[in-house]
Amino acid sequence: MSSLEDLELKDKRVLVRVDFNVPLDKRGEIIDDTRIKAALPTIQYLLERGARVILMSHLGRPKGKVVDELRLDPVASHLSGLLKRKVTKCDDCIGDKVKVVVAAMQSGDVVLLENLRFHPEEEKNDPGFAAELASLADYYVNDAFGTAHRAHASTAGVADYIPGVPGFLMGKEVKMLRRVLESPEKPRVAVIGGAKVSDKLELVKNLLNMADSIIIGGGMANTFLKAQGCNIGKSICEDSLLDTAREILDRAGEQQVQILLPVDVVAADSLAGDAESRVVKVDQIPDDWMILDIGPETTDLFGEVIRDARTVIWNGPMGVYEYEKFARGTEGVAQAAAESEGISVVGGGDSLATIYRLGLEDKMTHISTGGGATLEFLEGKKLPGVASCGGYQQMVEAR
Repeated sequence: MSSLEDLELKDKRVLVRVDFNVPLDKRGEIIDDTRIKAALPTIQYLLERGARVILMSHLGRPKGKVVDELRLDPVASHLSGLLKRKVTKCDDCIGDKVKVVVAAMQSGDVVLLENLRFHPEEEKNDPGFAAELASLADYYVNDAFGTAHRAHASTAGVADYIPGVPGFLMGKEVKMLRRVLESPEKPRVAVIGGAKVSDKLELVKNLLNMADSIIIGGGMANTFLKAQGCNIGKSICEDSLLDTAREILDRAGEQQVQILLPVDVVAADSLAGDAESRVVKVDQIPDDWMILDIGPETTDLFGEVIRDARTVIWNGPMGVYEYEKFARGTEGVAQAAAESEGISVVGGGDSLATIYRLGLEDKMTHISTGGGATLEFLEGKKLPGVASCGGYQQMVEAR
C-alpha cells in the first residue's frame, strides 16, 4: 500500500497524525484555524468510507507535563463545528480509558486524543509509547507536514507497528515542494528573508543548485551587505558568517546564479513603531541607525524579477513587518508573487501572515503548512515524518 486510496476503510480504526498546533488567545479560543481546515479533506475522506477516525496532535510546548491551558478541548469543539458531527475528546492519548473510548467507536465516529506532548516519550520517539498509540488502530495516516521534520513517536515511531500512508495534505505538500526543486520552470526565483543567515544557510546553499536568481532580504541581507563592505550601522548582523556569505556570493558567480541584495533600505534610529526613519542607499546608512526594511527602489527591483519568474519560492519577510512603517517591502514581495503567472510556493509563518492579511492566499499556487519542515525539505533533507508513511514513494509513483 502506498496511498490512502489503497486502504479498505469500512469499520477500520485509522490513527491520523494531524497538526492542530493552532494559536490560542488568552481566553483559550482559536485565533487561526488554517491548520485544522487543511486536514479536513483527509478526515472527510475517511469518514465518507466508514472509518473510525482517531486523531492525534500536539499543541504548544508543554515539555512532557500536563498543562491545562494546552489541552485540545477548544480544538475538539471547533472541529466538531467544521465536520458537523460530534468529536469525542479523550483526557489522555494512551491508557485504559482511551482504549475503552476507542473500543466503543462505530463507523463514522471521530475521537481526538489529548495533547501528545503531555508525555515526554512523544518527543523522544519512545518505542513503548509509539506501540501504545499504534495499538489503538489498524492503520496509520500521517497528515501533519508541519511536524514531518521531527522524528517523534507520533510522526515516525507509530509506523513501525502498523501500516502507514500519507494523508492528502502530506502528499500535496511533498509533491509540490519536490516539483519546484526537481523540475521547476525557468526563470526560477527564490526569495529568502528573516533575521539570521544561520537559520537558512543550508537552504541558500541548496537553492544555488536550482535557482536562477536568489533574492535576499530581511536581517539576513545585512550580513551579505557587510560582507561586501557596506557600513550597516547598528543593524543585526552575524559577523561569524561574513566569510561564509562571501563564499556563497563567489559560488553564485561561478554557477551563474544571480543574487540580489537591497540597493536602498528603510533605516531607523531605534526598533520601534514610532522610530524616526528614512530611506537611504545601502552605502549611506548612519552609524547609529539600523536597517528595518528594504527601500522602495529595492522593492521595485525585487518585484520585477518575481513577476517575470515562472517559479517562485518565498520564505521569510523583508523587514520588521510587525510595524506598519517597516512592512512595505514584505507587502511588495507578496503582491509581486501574487501577480506572477508562474508557480508560486510560499512557506513560513511570517510570509503567510502578510499574505493572509492582504487577502492574497488565493493568488498563490501553494501555501505550505510547514515552517521548519518546509525549510528542511527545501534544504534537501529527508524528513522522518514523510519517510515513515511512504510519502516519498507515493510522490515518485504519482509522477
